[in-house]
Amino acid sequence: MKNFLPFTRPTLDAETISGVVEVLNSGWLASGPQVVSFEEELAKYLGGNRTVRSLNSGTAALETALILCGIGPGDEVIVPAMTFVATANVVVRTGAKPVFVDVELESRNLDLNQLEAAITPRTRAIMPVHLAGLPVDLDSLYQIAERHGLRVIEDAAQAIGSSFAGRKIGSCGDLVCFSFHPNKNMTTIEGGALSVGSNVSVEQLEKLRFHGISRNSEGEMDVSIVGDKLNLSDVAARIGLGQLKRLDEFNAKRRILASRYFELLASDPPGVLPARGDSGHNWHMFTILLPFDQLGLTRVEFQKIMHDKGIGVGVHYPALHLFSLYRAMGYREGQFPNAERIGRETVTLPLFPAMDSSDVDRVCDTLRETLSAGMA
Repeated sequence: MKNFLPFTRPTLDAETISGVVEVLNSGWLASGPQVVSFEEELAKYLGGNRTVRSLNSGTAALETALILCGIGPGDEVIVPAMTFVATANVVVRTGAKPVFVDVELESRNLDLNQLEAAITPRTRAIMPVHLAGLPVDLDSLYQIAERHGLRVIEDAAQAIGSSFAGRKIGSCGDLVCFSFHPNKNMTTIEGGALSVGSNVSVEQLEKLRFHGISRNSEGEMDVSIVGDKLNLSDVAARIGLGQLKRLDEFNAKRRILASRYFELLASDPPGVLPARGDSGHNWHMFTILLPFDQLGLTRVEFQKIMHDKGIGVGVHYPALHLFSLYRAMGYREGQFPNAERIGRETVTLPLFPAMDSSDVDRVCDTLRETLSAGMA
């Protein structure tokens, strides 16, 4: 459809595309010098003297972080009930149990006031999610974790370039996981990264990332643990290097667009707007909650009408505990009311750096027109 506006779209410049061609012509396509450079540049960008290692997805980063923490069968990991399903799935894959906690309605982040009530003798870690790029209150969260002797695995899949109290997400903390999927603020097409402090064995991380292999000073190979195949390619890393150079530019544009959404919607909000955060918010997504039970149309109908008018609308996300997998573990409707309401009512409006303010105006005009017709 001509002039169709999707809810997100990656920006790849000519220099990056040319760089990918150079990598393809180099003959070194798997992990190599581009991966080393990407990890070095990402560590410089995050700051805090962290060690950063790339992986082939944000999901791989999360699961590797859990394994590095020694989490397995019989353990529990606290997870917000509102996030992408990968956050909980990786816990299940280690043999541990995800213990869900409700989220705040506006921030859509873990409700820290309910966190300690979910901690049991089996709890080994807390996995907060910086949903849509809005940082969790890390000072309060780490105080709780320290009080109970728990590890913290930050799901920062959507938070590259975000900051909390002036500190970039990933520049400090325990283990911090990023995603570079095409719908993120920067992309490597598929890819992710793990930022760790001195309390994490980088040698163990590297073994887990590539078949458990280690080499001595003479290059002889040994395998001491069961690893996986999670390394990033040089092609992907070259894209990441180009994207990283423009990340602050991308995020600054996202903040301008988000500000325009608030300017147009805040005076007469059609539903619940997201928490604004501060200048550290990278605005990965702009989501609003719409009371479809009062509007005279379903969310599917709303999406179709918007689509037919040239506006793409996403849904991020259903409440985790209502999926069949987690219902089978004993979770049920009614346990986490905020997550359930967000799951019913959330819609994700277009937001990506190639947009301009007139695109936001168009989205808001179409949104109000659609909602007015539904209520007529």
